[in-house]
Amino acid sequence: MSEHLSAIMDEHGEYCLRVAYLYVKDWALAEEIVQDVFLAYYRQQERFAQRSSLKTYLVKITVHKSHDYLRSWKNKRHVLLEKLQIGASNRTVEKEFIEGEERTVLKDALFALSVMYREVLILHYYRDLKVREIAEILGCSENTVKTRLRRARTLLQEQLDQSEWEVLVDDTF
Repeated sequence: MSEHLSAIMDEHGEYCLRVAYLYVKDWALAEEIVQDVFLAYYRQQERFAQRSSLKTYLVKITVHKSHDYLRSWKNKRHVLLEKLQIGASNRTVEKEFIEGEERTVLKDALFALSVMYREVLILHYYRDLKVREIAEILGCSENTVKTRLRRARTLLQEQLDQSEWEVLVDDTF
């Protein structure tokens, strides 16, 4: 491995890993995706035209690889098996309580959104990217990004409001 690639991986690897995780919701899968990203970059680094920053280019590859995984049969099979295992296993109250405490309300609400809305929120708020940069990464117009951001905010607010009411409805004292 060249020193150039090693330096790029050190500089941008963690960032790409977090972006991939926000799509696939699994650290191991996110690590695989990021490995694929850097392998793709290494094989075709001459295609990088430097019209944007290297970070933006790598994030764009990460987003595309994450989308590819989410559309793949491997992912669908994994989700199906996971649902079957959850239905078949005996879940204890303690496990459910621990899992509930580990997840935050915001993360749950964010992951409840479709990928189209979740990605613009993540890129805008968590990655501090401008609308122009998000449009470049996603390959759509700035107006499309603005519309998705507006709709995503509305949907997220509805999710958060709904989760607050669910707590009150399910609350048994």
